[in-house]
Amino acid sequence: MIELPILNSEGKQVDVLKIDEAVLGGEIRHALLKQAYVVTHGNQRQGSARTKSRGSVEGSTRKLYKQKGTGNARVGASRVPNRKGGGVTFAKTRTREDFRTTLTKKMRRLANRNALLAKLVDNEVKCFDTLAFGEPSTKAFAGILGKVGVDRTCLVAVANGNRNAMLSARNIEGVDVRRIEQLNAFDLLNHRYLVVDRASLASFIDGSCYPATEKKAD
Repeated sequence: MIELPILNSEGKQVDVLKIDEAVLGGEIRHALLKQAYVVTHGNQRQGSARTKSRGSVEGSTRKLYKQKGTGNARVGASRVPNRKGGGVTFAKTRTREDFRTTLTKKMRRLANRNALLAKLVDNEVKCFDTLAFGEPSTKAFAGILGKVGVDRTCLVAVANGNRNAMLSARNIEGVDVRRIEQLNAFDLLNHRYLVVDRASLASFIDGSCYPATEKKAD
């Protein structure tokens, strides 16, 4: 059983949240996390890389100067691949290359929870009793992060309706904001710390933050 400290806005511990490792996969599954990371990373590729062949490069096709008598090496047109500004020998001309792969819904959800387990084991989760703000304030949010020792990249996960917290955190350097139902293994592994409030974390663990159609995956 993992005991996660619950902090207030001053960075002081006010409670403890007990989390069963079995709910998050029991142990850190490195192969699954790697697979989830690679799938998400590949799905972000646009597949629209293009290069121009010598026939696509703008320029004349005439021979630059006569074959003999100049004392220079013989040359042809200016658009050949071995000249600066020329075309590419084997140009990429496909309309769009698809790099998308998929995970099953159960694998994806397990990978997300297992990435959270890895953060909990490394003491990289900062859980607050609440992240409520009367109005957006970047300075106030940055002050909270400083009080709990967040000095590296940070992922902030909040409930969908907590707009003031989203606006407060989004302009801080090295901080990214996600709704709690968007939390995934790729983002968790790409940030050193996770900052979340108690209610949002509980909804992520028990699956209540997901739409009814998603809950059937469990």
